[in-house]
Amino acid sequence: MNQPTPAIVAQSAVRRLPRIALLLLCAAYLLPGLVGRGPWKSADITSFGYMAELARTTEGIARWFDPMLLGLRPETPALIPYWIGAWAIKIAPSWLHPDLAVRVVFALMLWGTFTATWYAVYYLARTSRAQPVAFAFGGEARPTDYARAIADGGLLALIACLGLAQLGHETTPALAQLYFASHLFYGVAALPYRRVGPVIALIVGTVGMTLSGGPTVGLALAIGSALFMAYERRSARLNTNASATSDESPGYTRGALATMIAVALVAATLAIGLGLLEWKIQLPGRHPSSTSVLGDVRSQAKLLVWFTWPVWPLAIWTLWRWRRQLTARHVALPFWFALVPLAATWTTDYSDRSLLLALPALATLAAFALPTFRRSAAALIDWFNVLFFSGLAVLGWIYWIAMQTGVPPKPAASVARLVPGFVPEFSFIPFVLALAATIAWCWVVRWRTGRHRAALWKTLVLPAGGTALCWMLLMTLWLPSIDYARSYVPQVRAVAERVGQPSCVAELALSRAHIAALQHHGRFNLQPLLLGTDCPWLLVSPETIERLHTIIPLEQWRFSGTLRRPSSATDDLLLYQKIAP
Repeated sequence: MNQPTPAIVAQSAVRRLPRIALLLLCAAYLLPGLVGRGPWKSADITSFGYMAELARTTEGIARWFDPMLLGLRPETPALIPYWIGAWAIKIAPSWLHPDLAVRVVFALMLWGTFTATWYAVYYLARTSRAQPVAFAFGGEARPTDYARAIADGGLLALIACLGLAQLGHETTPALAQLYFASHLFYGVAALPYRRVGPVIALIVGTVGMTLSGGPTVGLALAIGSALFMAYERRSARLNTNASATSDESPGYTRGALATMIAVALVAATLAIGLGLLEWKIQLPGRHPSSTSVLGDVRSQAKLLVWFTWPVWPLAIWTLWRWRRQLTARHVALPFWFALVPLAATWTTDYSDRSLLLALPALATLAAFALPTFRRSAAALIDWFNVLFFSGLAVLGWIYWIAMQTGVPPKPAASVARLVPGFVPEFSFIPFVLALAATIAWCWVVRWRTGRHRAALWKTLVLPAGGTALCWMLLMTLWLPSIDYARSYVPQVRAVAERVGQPSCVAELALSRAHIAALQHHGRFNLQPLLLGTDCPWLLVSPETIERLHTIIPLEQWRFSGTLRRPSSATDDLLLYQKIAP
């Protein structure tokens, strides 16, 4: 016998969120930042470097299975993200900049993540144990309308996550992993209702995770899903006394379970065959940069709190309110898909990029908190979001005005310290877009506080809209300064001013990000010094300065200067000029 559901929802509360409003919100979140900038440090430019190198390669198909950047393999053993970026560069028209072509394709992947998450929440909300309480005289929400309202809330919760903003707009394997993990999530959620689409999503999701640098996480998600499907089938067979009703949600068939197991076996075979499985477990306190176990735990806790805001309090509330149905499909599946990335966050070096994979599942759990809220709790959340995001928007405008005019002087001085050497310029189109976004936010606040108080998804409109507003302001008013601070262009330009355009430039111990930036922004022909070159200039990482005399004969090179990235006091390049014999 099923436990009682905590959801009490009337039909008037599941009114449909207008599709045009939802599409405009997604577009306002996806499109800003596509144009007007280059690849950012350091994972963004590094990934683009591997994509560009694959697009230029003439070594045949073997090189595509072993990406290299000046002899260095990627830190993340991924294949598919670099293939996608390389193909985007190859098929892009000549007038489209290569990094913009890659960003467009990865923006479509983020759109695919939104779509997969919406449908996953929709089918989980269709299950009988997720449905609201039936009223004695009717009037409760219809199953389809209720599922659509919960799915709208899940998508709004995902957009509202603070951690998605930057990583969701980069061209890294982390975004590809998010795309494939969300499709795996959708496939498992929709498999009892559909066949072709979910099976394709299972294959794409599991194999994609395996070839995107997350084989262990992908296999753990697939194996856990298969075990849950087997458990649910066994529970259905043992519950012989329960009578099936017409509104009972379908369960997993034997064929569905066999498909899940087969997909997991194929992914495991592929990962082992390509040598993608690596031992990367590092417990807190064992990281190379860690100082203590307590320090690692504190930093991870801070990351978890801000990265998953505002969905983590709602997810915890869902687990508490639905605690009698923790084994139900709409609670157990998103909990597992959040637990595995959380475990990877605490046990690997890729903390934020592992935590990114948990956002669709956490947003799903947050959505199921909506039908359990009291009106007073919803009002408290609304007013907090109004004050928080309105305050951020006001500060953004004040500091932008100070940057442009020098008034007020203190904010202007703060901006000058953060981006030394940056010269602001007024751009009319970004200003108009930022102004339109601010006006739209004011309208949303007025709409939310005035009408539609019964809508189930109303509580997450302001967090999603506020996050989209802040991202829009950053990518319009502040994009030139942010691009200046996070780009390697000023540093590469300083190198070019010193060396011109020589036939080649030797490098020693440069990072992957610096190599990619010098090749992309400066068009330099870099050659490793240790392989033997006759280049007139040499770029060296400061980390090798203590043992530099043991690596190269210093009498053949003259120190020419230190080239620093303006916004970072620790990101330097040492330049040497070869002494003519």
